[in-house]
Amino acid sequence: MTGTSGTGDTIDVLVVDDDFMVARVHRAFVERVEPFRVVGVAHTGEQAAHAVDTLHPDLVLLDLYLPDLFGLDVIPRLRTAGHDCDVMVISAAREAHAVRGAARHGVVDYLLKPFDFEELRVRLERYAVQRGRLLATVVRSQADVDRLLAGATAVPASAAGTLPKGMSVETAELIERTLRAAEGSLSAAECAALSGVSRVSARRYLEHFHTVGRADVSLRYGSTGRPERRYRARERPAGQRPGDEARA
Repeated sequence: MTGTSGTGDTIDVLVVDDDFMVARVHRAFVERVEPFRVVGVAHTGEQAAHAVDTLHPDLVLLDLYLPDLFGLDVIPRLRTAGHDCDVMVISAAREAHAVRGAARHGVVDYLLKPFDFEELRVRLERYAVQRGRLLATVVRSQADVDRLLAGATAVPASAAGTLPKGMSVETAELIERTLRAAEGSLSAAECAALSGVSRVSARRYLEHFHTVGRADVSLRYGSTGRPERRYRARERPAGQRPGDEARA
């Protein structure tokens, strides 16, 4: 386990997984998403607790099936030690009691293995938006408290309008116009064909719109393979034009 202290707006991450190869993959995934950086890797519950003590990460990606402890049992140890880092569960555990237990322990997300880079990227970017909102909140009234507690599902317009690095306002406007002009939902491939961009680019913008609450996602199941993700634009506030959010 190695790491460095965080600076500026960087979000420091500790990866916890008993499988060395899986941990390496997760680390590589995280380091592809700004402003996240991996400051350490742990393979047991004891290592995880020690790593949080020494590295003070902002976020812990926590596997549940660890060789010495059940992953959720690590969280109360962290809280007892005074650590307020956030925890995102990444596990193959599909049991209802595990999911309920994770919710009771206040995890910020629960991602089932196996998953691909895009699925993790979406959750990390959503977490970054929510974290920024929480850190910037000033509580002056009950309304502020209510908005703070609803942060898991609400994203302010200013945060929603900030495009991740590598995205352009012009392409965002193009993808949004394409999505809103569609009759019904679109897959990333369909959106790419209609807009003239690559499927990978279309999916990235569509997933960003989903993350910030400007598009809904549904799954279409076929006879074989993984379900197809389909996107539908949400209604804009009255008077708002395509691209206004991205210019905020």
